[in-house]
Amino acid sequence: MQTSNNTQQRLKTITKGAWAEEQANQYLQAKGLQLITKNYRCKCGEIDLVMRQKDSIVFIEVRYRKNNLFGSATESIDRRKQSKLIAAAKHYLQSNKITARSPSRIDVIAITGQTQIEWIQNAI
Repeated sequence: MQTSNNTQQRLKTITKGAWAEEQANQYLQAKGLQLITKNYRCKCGEIDLVMRQKDSIVFIEVRYRKNNLFGSATESIDRRKQSKLIAAAKHYLQSNKITARSPSRIDVIAITGQTQIEWIQNAI
């Protein structure tokens, strides 16, 4: 059975996304953060990585761009996406009573190409 071009493109995008999330995870762990969970999903949206840095909970949005021809990775986070991230982070905190009292923030990891990683703390 042959897959359609749309299906092939979707699988390619998922594979790139998973690669970028793993790169971000490794980068942040090397900086001292500890992974709590990956791909937290709720009705409000999804958070790529939930991590702990000292006593803070850090929600990470990972954005990948092969290059900047159509805008940077960070430019792709519009108001709608920001609202979804905030709502998903609130949902996570409300659902996890242990972390609900911890300080929290939303960071962005922007990856361009195979090597350029930018960590923007308190991005949203």
